[in-house]
Amino acid sequence: LGKKPNPRWYVPFVYISVVWAISIHTVTAFLYCGLGGRPFWNSALLAPRFLASAFVSGPAFIVVALYILRRVGGVPIGRRPVEILTNIMRVTILINLLMLASEVFTEFYSGSAHTASARYLYFGLHGAHALTPWIWTSVAAGVAAAVLLLRPRVFDHPRQLLLACVLAFVAVWIEKGMGLIIPGFIPSTLHEVVEYTPSLVEWQITAGIWAFGLLVYTAALKIGLPILRSPRESTPA
Repeated sequence: LGKKPNPRWYVPFVYISVVWAISIHTVTAFLYCGLGGRPFWNSALLAPRFLASAFVSGPAFIVVALYILRRVGGVPIGRRPVEILTNIMRVTILINLLMLASEVFTEFYSGSAHTASARYLYFGLHGAHALTPWIWTSVAAGVAAAVLLLRPRVFDHPRQLLLACVLAFVAVWIEKGMGLIIPGFIPSTLHEVVEYTPSLVEWQITAGIWAFGLLVYTAALKIGLPILRSPRESTPA
């Protein structure tokens, strides 16, 4: 404690984690866009959208976590890390919205037979519209987050910054789930529209996964908090 860490012990892992993060999102997108039987996923923008949305939701979660650590844990977190993460979000959220708009324009302007999934998602199809409120909630949350993040003095208003981060995270979470995975299966390969809504068991599984992840995160913080607090506590008054 109190000693400067040796860069040889953590810098290589930083570069490895960056490569892994990009490769994981890219390979995941390739698994979807390579399925010829699901035209809704056959887009060259799918991999860039995965990366852009990751650089939105990831910094948003970190900013919220930093403010919680500052308020609850008493960790001396400076303004600079929050500014860097927010500036990343300012750029990537616009890129994400631009690519989403490009996807929507391509789907609806072409008017091909493969736009059934997109029509069902955004406007409903044959009276079925279970996913329409989800995607428009995501779009509204994403646009609202972008407007808040682009305010010049957003750093001087922590509540607005936290609201923008929460909206951005929720927008990406809905977009990648109910707005991307589910509509890819509707209509089915037999051109049947079978609507989907999450069941109680699925919500419970989702809550369990989040609870386990937050439990691991909390356990890691229990180890890291004494290290983060040590410089301030060791400084003489």
